[in-house]
Amino acid sequence: MAKTLVIGGNGFIGSHLVDALSLAGHDVTAFDRFSASDPVFSAKNVAVLPGEFLSRADLDSAVRGQDYVLHFLSTTTPATAESDPTLDIRTNIAQTVELLESCVAAGVKRFYYASTGGAIYGPQGKADYAETDRALPISPYGIGKLSIEHYLHYFRIKHDLKSTALRISNPYGTRQKANKKQGLIPIALRQIVLGRPVIRMGDGSMVRDYVFVEDLVQMLTPMVGVETEFDLYNIGSGVGHSVSEIIDSLRRVTQIDFGITELPIPPTFVDRVVLNTDRYRSEFGASRLTALDDGVRFTFEEIRAQTHD
Repeated sequence: MAKTLVIGGNGFIGSHLVDALSLAGHDVTAFDRFSASDPVFSAKNVAVLPGEFLSRADLDSAVRGQDYVLHFLSTTTPATAESDPTLDIRTNIAQTVELLESCVAAGVKRFYYASTGGAIYGPQGKADYAETDRALPISPYGIGKLSIEHYLHYFRIKHDLKSTALRISNPYGTRQKANKKQGLIPIALRQIVLGRPVIRMGDGSMVRDYVFVEDLVQMLTPMVGVETEFDLYNIGSGVGHSVSEIIDSLRRVTQIDFGITELPIPPTFVDRVVLNTDRYRSEFGASRLTALDDGVRFTFEEIRAQTHD
């Protein structure tokens, strides 16, 4: 049984990964703070390892004896990286390099990194983006993710640490913190539940590749512990939805009449990002995708149950 560590195992994507990997037969350890709440994942046969990502000693202890390490923890969001780019450099980039050093010392077989598909390609005017397209990020968040991808390459060459970079599109769904500053769908649903207007950047024409989190982890799980053909994959739905289409879905699902507050689009936002997932599908097959309204409904039900004035 493969020993698999999920860094950020109590987070949005990480907790779903913990459940999926455990179900698939991995011996899973979830590393996270665990100070604010009990584990949010449902799997019972999981080792809970409280620790600080910014502590090298905690990282050294966490990776010891592990076969596979999945890094799904970030100290910043696109918004916080934008407001303080040096925070992203000092914490995400620098500490991920330390994590990679820990993995080398521990003899980890493969390292998996949650990169970004939404912020790494930049404004190139393409209908969709493949892994062979140039990465031209224009935001600190995307620049930081690309920098870590380059470090993965360095550690492959220098230390023979195998790794896979996962360029994930725009995930949404249950367990996503609706009170944070990342994720149009959960933030908008919380606003609706609270009776507040939904914030829309621009006229609603921006297009993103939204993927329901349970679909996402079903795509990721078969990749863990196998020799893959490539070391970089786009992971998403491969389908674009405009902000206006998302708002229409929110209206259909919630059946609530809400207002819109329009704000200018930040200069580091791009108009359209849809991921070409042919590389993944040719190797791992087509994945079942949750319909947008269904995914929004699952997310809405959870946020409605958890949100209070």
